[in-house]
Amino acid sequence: MHPKQFVWPGYARKHGKKGVRNKLLVVHTVECSSHVARKIASAVGNQAEVVGFAGCNDNAYAVRMLSALVRHPNVGAVLAVGLGCEYIQPEKLAEAAMEEGKEADWLFIQDEGGTIKAIEKGAASARRMLATLGRAPRTDMGLADLVVGGECGGSDFTSGLAGNVVAGRFFDLLVDAGGTAIFEEILEAIGLRDLLAARGADAAARRSIGAACDKALAYCRIVRQYSISPGNFVGGLSTIEEKSMGAVIKSGSRPIQGVLKVGHAPPRPGLWLLDTVPDPHWMQHGIANPNDNEGLTALIASGCHIVLFITGRGNVVGNAVAPIIKVTGNSATFAAMPDDMDFDAGVTLSGETSQAETAANLLRLVAATAGGLSTKSETLGHCEYYIPYKYQDANPRPCACGRED
Repeated sequence: MHPKQFVWPGYARKHGKKGVRNKLLVVHTVECSSHVARKIASAVGNQAEVVGFAGCNDNAYAVRMLSALVRHPNVGAVLAVGLGCEYIQPEKLAEAAMEEGKEADWLFIQDEGGTIKAIEKGAASARRMLATLGRAPRTDMGLADLVVGGECGGSDFTSGLAGNVVAGRFFDLLVDAGGTAIFEEILEAIGLRDLLAARGADAAARRSIGAACDKALAYCRIVRQYSISPGNFVGGLSTIEEKSMGAVIKSGSRPIQGVLKVGHAPPRPGLWLLDTVPDPHWMQHGIANPNDNEGLTALIASGCHIVLFITGRGNVVGNAVAPIIKVTGNSATFAAMPDDMDFDAGVTLSGETSQAETAANLLRLVAATAGGLSTKSETLGHCEYYIPYKYQDANPRPCACGRED
């Protein structure tokens, strides 16, 4: 299997970026404008997707995430919908999209005279932009152009034996072909600090990885919650060590180039660790709530064209910006949820195929998805997302809480 055999038509964007989808993104900048945003998207058909933020208060983290999503190469046009009194300004999001060469528009519901008039104006604007999407220039893409993320959730005993193992082998194949892989969930790597840091590509990467692990452990201690759940126990996991080892193996075996902050794209190809944990001095009125939808959205905000969601017990979610390929290491889960699960890695446990063969098959599915094949969540219209209040320094550098190696 040679990397050059995987070539598909992508969408050419400004600054040499390439996308695997060509979507109109309707963004609500506050929960009060979410209904209007959804009605606008419904009025223009299934090429429009909705994403947004629920809160009213100033939140630099949310602004950074939304700005990254409107700039994403899978997005061809943007309509930002605000109420009129929130901190996040729709005009700024539209400007960010236009800087990337995309069609964009924005509105305030208060200025338009309410719900009905805002929907009418937004739908008219959306239809105009949709008419231009079909004229987006195409370009050849290959594995070296691809950025793929890795997230796991609803883990069971098969996750660390098959699902995450096959995902890790896929990441090795992608990186070896010149592509880019991003994995996260540092909160599920408790106890593996030294193992991860040793994989750093250089001294700076090792320091950054160590600092991220130290910060994650401090955060878990403060909130008195570690990343293992009742569902994990029902699925056969017994300890946090087992959960951590199973979660980290999805990163494969290649050197880790460094640590990314949410909203920052990798500066070069290779394997990267995404730090989604709040930095010290996080918001005092609540605790950041890590969950699968936040993790998926964070990976996509850092440039992932596609995300692998590895789940032993099964899941149904999708995303508004990037395809989600749901992988399970449990063949019983795959058989029980055929309308939602995309790939059965459990065949490695039955002996039907080897880990290497299964990873190669997953690579073929990823390439086909990049070429336009719809995932199960895309077919069903799933487009969940979650953007929390969170403090995280915008500058991707090691935090002061890490000890020197």
